[in-house]
Amino acid sequence: MAKKKDMDLMESGAKVRLGTSDKIIRGFGYIFITLYALACVFPFLIIIGTSFTSENVIRAEGVQLFPKEFTLQAYEMVCKGGGIWYSYALTITLTVIGTFVGLSIIAMTGYALQRKDFPLRNAISFFIYFTSLFQAGLAPYYLLMTQTYHLKDSYLAVLLPLLMSPWLIILMKNFVKAIPHEITESGKIDGAGDMKIFLDLILPMLKPALATIGLFLALGYWNEWYQSSLFLSAKVDVKPLQYTLYEVVNKISSLKNTIAGQYVSLEDIPQEGVKMANAVLATGPIIFLYPFVQKYFIGGITVGAVKG
Repeated sequence: MAKKKDMDLMESGAKVRLGTSDKIIRGFGYIFITLYALACVFPFLIIIGTSFTSENVIRAEGVQLFPKEFTLQAYEMVCKGGGIWYSYALTITLTVIGTFVGLSIIAMTGYALQRKDFPLRNAISFFIYFTSLFQAGLAPYYLLMTQTYHLKDSYLAVLLPLLMSPWLIILMKNFVKAIPHEITESGKIDGAGDMKIFLDLILPMLKPALATIGLFLALGYWNEWYQSSLFLSAKVDVKPLQYTLYEVVNKISSLKNTIAGQYVSLEDIPQEGVKMANAVLATGPIIFLYPFVQKYFIGGITVGAVKG
């Protein structure tokens, strides 16, 4: 009876009195978590502060948490010409389309590989897992994309390779394991087809999985620069954000070694400030995505990790 009363109090939201030892342990826990959070945020605050600091101060005193000489020169140089905003639009488009399409394919693949009535599920699972262990190499991959698929200077060369990966498929497969097969059988008894069962019964139960894998896909597309460097040449006017920022840093670094750099004062080139501004522009927007999926992300990682 006492245990049942305690459970009723907890479910009703009533406050439970903590003992002295519990308060001390909880207090130390809060202090530790706060210090750890500050340690994680502090480097990013330094990057923000340094990005608004003049190049002379950075060279003389190093990075700054609070700018001594506030300036927007680094951001003006990065955003000069307005091309970066087209890169932002392109990256957002690739991220939204790639995440939606990739998530759809991965969810359907993971569900199909867990269907007990699917005869080829073990063979297909083996081939997916096999590709995560062995790769052909860069040269065959480049020839495949350019000579066979003819995707040179095409945004599809950036979009398609990141749509899905063996690891994400295996992770989704482990998520689907937590869903009883009887749910699928009950849908069949009611006369529902495979697609209706997946959309109406299975998909609503995969919210933690969709949030977790969707975040991985979105981060992959947002941080993408390698595919762009391989398949997008100078003929392409607008390139993804990360590769555009990478080119800005390279151009500023190479300016010092050119004839033109001899006629420009080094103080007029905010090289370190541009690097910090690039970091802020590249990571700032995607950070705001995490709070929306945090509730599902933590639980999703746990479920996907313990199921095997």
